Amino acid sequence: MKEQRFFYVPDAAHTMMLPAEEAAHAVRVLRLHEGDEVFLLDGVGAVHRANLVAASQKQCVYSITETLTPLRTWRGHVTLAIAPTKMMDRMEWLAEKATEIGFDALVPLLCHWSERRQLRTDRLDKIVVGAMKQSRKAWKPRVDDMTAFRQFIAACQTGYRFIAHCHDGCERNDLFQLLTQIPQTEQPEVTILIGPEGDFSQEEVQMAVEAGFIPVSLGSSRLRTETAGLAAVMMANLALRI
Repeated sequence: MKEQRFFYVPDAAHTMMLPAEEAAHAVRVLRLHEGDEVFLLDGVGAVHRANLVAASQKQCVYSITETLTPLRTWRGHVTLAIAPTKMMDRMEWLAEKATEIGFDALVPLLCHWSERRQLRTDRLDKIVVGAMKQSRKAWKPRVDDMTAFRQFIAACQTGYRFIAHCHDGCERNDLFQLLTQIPQTEQPEVTILIGPEGDFSQEEVQMAVEAGFIPVSLGSSRLRTETAGLAAVMMANLALRI
């Protein structure tokens, strides 16, 4: 069986050319030629089967032969807002694995105890694109710029909103149990906040709760930031499975 080749092409139905970076990869690495079949992911729900009608290292032109619209495996819109880890490779790992599982948006948060206060979101976006192609997802998660915690809380006013933290003396609900209680008929907007290695400050937790966020637990184990983020995405994906 011939291997299927997937490429990320925004607005693939109208562009008719692979982006320059994808074209270079197709010709230099994959050794594709005129007449070869490719699959184009537009990032917003469509997969296009196409044939290359011209192929060079600078330009690959294609002709679409079929458009597929696969069903999403989860309902609604899942946003993970998380304080980036000090080591960038751990954040990249999270972005890759969360994309493979399935979610909709990644928002890096600048918190009081944040270990990393600057972030190359363009690098994270490339990781997301690679994971999207590898897992053959028709939907590309959005990667936002670093956002201050207070600013994000003020802007996030709708949907099911949760803040995971480890502070004692504050009642916390089980995140997965709450997610499974969302009616099957809904297409919910779900936002989950994950703090830095030192956790959210008590002031940040109070601010979020006063804004309507529900304090939650991810279980009995104390998790690293990136593990907590992936666990939250997995819980949302399972609870909202179609």
